[in-house]
Amino acid sequence: MHNRHIEKNTRRLFFAILLTGLIFIAELGGGLWTGSLALVSDAAHVFMDAFALGLSYLAIRMASLPANDRLTYGYHRMQVLAALANGATLLFISFEIFKEAVIRFQNPGQVIAGPMLIIAVVGLAVNIMVALILRQHDHRDLNTRSAFLHVLGDALASVGVIAAGIAIYYTGLTWIDPLVSVLISILILISSGRLIKETVHILAEGIPEGMSAAEVTETMKKITGVAEIHDLHIWTVSPGFIALSAHVILVDQKLSQSEQIMADLRQVLGQKYEIEHTTIQFECANCGQENRH
Repeated sequence: MHNRHIEKNTRRLFFAILLTGLIFIAELGGGLWTGSLALVSDAAHVFMDAFALGLSYLAIRMASLPANDRLTYGYHRMQVLAALANGATLLFISFEIFKEAVIRFQNPGQVIAGPMLIIAVVGLAVNIMVALILRQHDHRDLNTRSAFLHVLGDALASVGVIAAGIAIYYTGLTWIDPLVSVLISILILISSGRLIKETVHILAEGIPEGMSAAEVTETMKKITGVAEIHDLHIWTVSPGFIALSAHVILVDQKLSQSEQIMADLRQVLGQKYEIEHTTIQFECANCGQENRH
C-alpha cells in the first residue's frame, strides 16, 4: 500500500514538474518583456515550486532505496531534508522579491498591462491544472502536500497579477505592480515558514502532529495485561513512517502470555495512530525463573 502511494505521488510530481517548468518560462519571458515585477515575482515563485517539485521527486526516488550498514533506516530522511531545502530557498526568494519591490516603489517603471494580463491568465490556468493533478495526494507525504499547497499559493499569486494587470490597464497606476509583488512575497514567506517549522520539528524528532505521548500511553495501558509504560519515545523518520519505542511493565504472569499482549499493542498502535515500526521491551515486577520461556 505504501509503495503504491509512492508511485502515484511520483507520477503526479513528474507531470507537475513539466507543467510548472513551462509556465515558469512563459511568466519569466513575459515579465521581462512587459516590465512587470509582479509577473517576474510570480515567475520566481513558480521556479521555486518547480525546484521544490524536482527535489521532492528525487527524494522520493532515493527513499525507495534499501537500507544498508551505514544507513539502517535507509534514505527516508531525504524527503525531510528536501522539504527543508525547499523552505529555506523560498524564504530567500521572498526577501529578494520584497527588496526589489521597495526599489520599484522608489523608481517605478513602465508596465505593459495587456500582455501581462494575458500571461497571468495562462499561468492561472496551468496552476489549476497542476492543482488538479496533485489534489489526490497522500496527506502523509510532506513533499507532495507542500507541493500542493505551493501550487495553490501560485494560483492566488496569479490572481493577484491578473488584478494588478486589470488595474494598471484602466488606471495607469504602475505602483500597483510592486504592491502586488509585496503581497506575493508575504504569501511565499508564510508558506515557507510553515514548511520549515514542520521539517525542523521532524528533524528534532518531535512527536507527530495531532498526537501526544500522554494519549498514546493511556491507549497502551488499556490493553489487558499492561500495568505501566515508561521510556516512551515517538518520532517521525519520514512522512508516513512513524516509529515508537517503549518499556512496558506487565502484570504478574508468565512471559509466555506476553505474545498476545504484544500483538494487541501493535494492532492498536497501527490502527489508531498508524505506527507500524515499534520497538517494545517487556518488563514485570515478579518474573520468576520458572515462568520464563
